[in-house]
Amino acid sequence: MTNPISRMIGEKKQWRQYKARVAALPQPHRAAAEAVEHYLMRVGAVFVSDAQGLMQMFDDLAELFEQSAADGTPVRDIVGDDPVAFVEDFITNYPSGRWLTKERERLIEAITEAGT
Repeated sequence: MTNPISRMIGEKKQWRQYKARVAALPQPHRAAAEAVEHYLMRVGAVFVSDAQGLMQMFDDLAELFEQSAADGTPVRDIVGDDPVAFVEDFITNYPSGRWLTKERERLIEAITEAGT
């Protein structure tokens, strides 16, 4: 079992590595990745219950934008016309995001039943 101090140091190191990866992105990919990160930190991160899951999400985000920049893919081709929908779909790729999907479905079902 990892002691809490080692785990915190490791998570901090991962975060710094992620931030360095994003900082190395060319514009406009850097600006887009930072905007998605900002949104995730304010809205999406509340659905991720553990630091490791959150770091995996951010690592995947960095990888997505790194690969897209390397391929010359425009930002709009990555996020589409609705960046919020993109981020919410992105979140559903993670266990906590699937919880969000389940809760959305539960809400829709409850409202549908209430309206009948």
